[in-house]
Amino acid sequence: MLDTEKCCLVVVDVQGKLAQLMHGKEALFKNIQTLITAAKILQIPILWCQQCPDALGQTIPEIVQLLADNEPINKAAFSCCGAEQFNSKLNELSRNQILLCGIETHVCVYQTAFDLLAKGFEVNVVADAVSSRTPDNKQIALSRMAAEGANISSVEMALFELLRTAEHPKFRQIARLIK
Repeated sequence: MLDTEKCCLVVVDVQGKLAQLMHGKEALFKNIQTLITAAKILQIPILWCQQCPDALGQTIPEIVQLLADNEPINKAAFSCCGAEQFNSKLNELSRNQILLCGIETHVCVYQTAFDLLAKGFEVNVVADAVSSRTPDNKQIALSRMAAEGANISSVEMALFELLRTAEHPKFRQIARLIK
């Protein structure tokens, strides 16, 4: 079960023109925004990565506006774990649960999940907050990640798992996000 004290959110490469090519992009962007907002409400740390932003463009504005108090981690490796700054920040957090969202599911999200699993992290991929240009690539990646030990979740499932009870002090704020 996800735990607010053990969890961090990793936002992967929601950038430029590539983001606009994602299958179901409107729902994807909304779901990532919901996760970021919920993480802030629940005081869950957020790590934000960008793949070669000079070539692919910056993170889309609707995501950047929610991450104004975070610094992006720029990377060239497909896996976030290929960036020393990411590994360093992740180690500083001392959290063993990763809530993973972003693009593309079959490339950067998959390779990040694979590397995090290899390092012993509990990886939770939020299926409705990841995407690829084609639904087939997304589904293949989700299947592979699940087979390799990642937990596959949804935005609502993850958020209610973090809350655990309707008596949680932030329940109403989180419930409003998903209505």
